[in-house]
Order: sequence, then structure tokens, then C-alpha cells
Amino acid sequence: MSENEQQLTFGEKAVGLTFNPSAIEEVDEIKKAAAAFIDAVCGAKGEKLKFGPGEDNEASSMRKLAQRASQEAQMWGVKAATWGK
Repeated sequence: MSENEQQLTFGEKAVGLTFNPSAIEEVDEIKKAAAAFIDAVCGAKGEKLKFGPGEDNEASSMRKLAQRASQEAQMWGVKAATWGK
């Protein structure tokens, strides 16, 4: 893992923030927005996704679903931003 990847938040890793081979600014904006949402819901280190004794597993499941929906929305947004380019 590169030094840059180690400094990324949970959300930034989840959306592949550093991957934008086309260097389209809109792609960066979409990924940053999705990463910020994921960090707000799951925590910058994913710490709100804890399962186990004393944890609210239902809330953790909801956070994971929100993360996945955000990743899916981000991917469709990137597809739209790169369509025909």
C-alpha cells in the first residue's frame, strides 16, 4: 500500500478517490462528495461499522447499506461524467 493510500479516509478508499485516469475534474468532485457522505455515515476510519457484543448491529447494517448505495450512486455519476469522452 502506498503512503498516499494509507492517508485516505474510509470513504475515500471506498470510492477509489485516487483513481481517475481520465483526469476529469467532475469525476474528482463526484468521488469527493460520495467519500464525504460515507465518512459522515460510517466514520473516517469505518469505526461506526462495528458489529459485536454491545453494538447496535441493526444500525451498523443500515450504515453499510448507506455506504453501498453511495458507492453505487458514485459509480453511476462517474459513468455519466465520462460518457462519450
